[in-house]
Amino acid sequence: MFPFRDKSIPTTDDRHAVLDAPLVTDEIPDGFEVAVFGLGCFWGAEEIYWKLPGVWSTSVGYAGGAAENPTYEQVCSGRTGHTEAVRIVFDPSVVSYAELVRAFYEVHDPTQGMRQGNDIGSQYRSAIYYFSPEQEKVARELTDTYQPVLTAAGYGAITTEIAPAPTYWYAERYHQQYLSPGKNPNGYRCHSATGLKVPRD
Repeated sequence: MFPFRDKSIPTTDDRHAVLDAPLVTDEIPDGFEVAVFGLGCFWGAEEIYWKLPGVWSTSVGYAGGAAENPTYEQVCSGRTGHTEAVRIVFDPSVVSYAELVRAFYEVHDPTQGMRQGNDIGSQYRSAIYYFSPEQEKVARELTDTYQPVLTAAGYGAITTEIAPAPTYWYAERYHQQYLSPGKNPNGYRCHSATGLKVPRD
């Protein structure tokens, strides 16, 4: 049995190292929404999203597992059931949820199952965790849109887990904005775009 933490690591005093917004954002600004995605190593995933216009704050954490307050080492063991995830707080008047999902499908390979590139394990699986019926509809429709494009390019079936948003556990402080200029700007990045796009509306 793992010695699980009794509380999550970050505090309400933490600030986003790039966007200077609150890191722990249980109370989001009026009109803003939350999205949670798993797309391989969360360092590079978070960097991709904090660069998008309309994104107010991002953080990395663990989602989709059964254990409470897991540590990075526990998640990496593959025994907690979590995937590395990025949590995005965004202004839908600037960037739509659909655009976040499009970015999701275009910056990683969603057909690899329990891995992403050389990173192997259930913690690297592809996942979309939705917060509303509207988000679920968009996620499933865009999944159906990208599948034939991927198939035509020689990829297999999309293995992305699409499920209601589970509890999101914030990762340790040193993982937050890991690739930011003040931390590890030349650090490890696993994401490589498929180069496949679908027409925008």
